[in-house]
Amino acid sequence: MLVDVHGHIGRVLTDRREFVEVTNLIAKMDAWGIDRTCVLPLSESPEGGYLECDTEDVIAACARYPDRLTPFCLIDPRFRNHPQIDFSDLLEEYKARGCKALGELLPKLDFDDPRALNLYRQAGQYGLPVLFDMMDSETGYGLRDGHGLPRLEHALQTCPETVFIGHGPTFWAEISAEVPPGERTGYPQGAIVPGGAVPRLLRRYDNLWADISAGSGYNALTRDPAFGLEFLEEFQDQLMFGTDSCARSDVNRIPPNVALWRDLTENRKLPEAALEKIAWQNAERLLQS
Repeated sequence: MLVDVHGHIGRVLTDRREFVEVTNLIAKMDAWGIDRTCVLPLSESPEGGYLECDTEDVIAACARYPDRLTPFCLIDPRFRNHPQIDFSDLLEEYKARGCKALGELLPKLDFDDPRALNLYRQAGQYGLPVLFDMMDSETGYGLRDGHGLPRLEHALQTCPETVFIGHGPTFWAEISAEVPPGERTGYPQGAIVPGGAVPRLLRRYDNLWADISAGSGYNALTRDPAFGLEFLEEFQDQLMFGTDSCARSDVNRIPPNVALWRDLTENRKLPEAALEKIAWQNAERLLQS
């Protein structure tokens, strides 16, 4: 059993030919041996609007393949630009319609902006984990934080009922204690220095989880292979497999994340219990699916 906790439909590239219909997503899953995918909308926030896929699109697509796809929902915390907006109507509706989490959340805000904290709290009240993208960039997308992730830690402390699922270049760069300033939005190379914020926060807060998708997750686990294996084993109860595949043509190749997972499982580089947890059991437990 393999669950991809981070999938997309819609358009991420300027090339219209790369638009991912739900049937293309199913084809990729079949090619890669993925049994179920969580489909994440992005278009509610202007930073993700290029994907042309909002919550309604996701719910409709997942309804066509209920045994294969799980919908997530998305709300922009800047709605009406006030830190006390009540989102309960939307959260109640989306949960009733089958959405299992909120994400992919990527507004260009400080991670502990009061508007974001307001949304986190309410999502937690409805039992919806928050999957975020962290990109510390003024020109791009994603929630922002400083070295050591103090704003994420503030949110973890302030919203203890909310489970946060970490993702994105800045989040995964902080797996190491040393993060060159110019590499906080990319894929740092070389040995990982112990004492990074990500391992520290995962140890300290049981409401922090992470998905190992995209180039950022792959890079974090492979730049220092011995450390990566130790990391996967230590945090086997808080990690989930994912791809973050966004292109239709991806079906013609094996993504690095899938290749890595095949290597880990076929060569038994982790204990069987850890492999099963990361592959599907943690997602099933967290999302109650």
